[in-house]
Amino acid sequence: MQRVAFKMQLFKGCEAEYKRRHKALWPELISLLKQSGVKDYSIFLDEETNALFGYLTIDDTTRLDELPADPVMKKWWAYMKDLMETNEDNSPVSVGLKEVFYLQ
Repeated sequence: MQRVAFKMQLFKGCEAEYKRRHKALWPELISLLKQSGVKDYSIFLDEETNALFGYLTIDDTTRLDELPADPVMKKWWAYMKDLMETNEDNSPVSVGLKEVFYLQ
């Protein structure tokens, strides 16, 4: 099992809407993520900076590379682009984080 961490940036004033949309996460997106092997997926918000910290576990990280081509993922990104920094393809600007400590 591999751990993956990343950060994204939420626009100021969009905190409540971001939380609302994730509470109503689409069943087809949940299914896609689970079928891709994503487990233990969490997103945390730093309320001072509006930085989002994502964490997930997955057996094979190359499976994450397949997600951007999926129509469900593209639809979700289009749905979320008004709330956060995004790339031209609507994917969130996401910066991978390097692990510097782990206590098991």
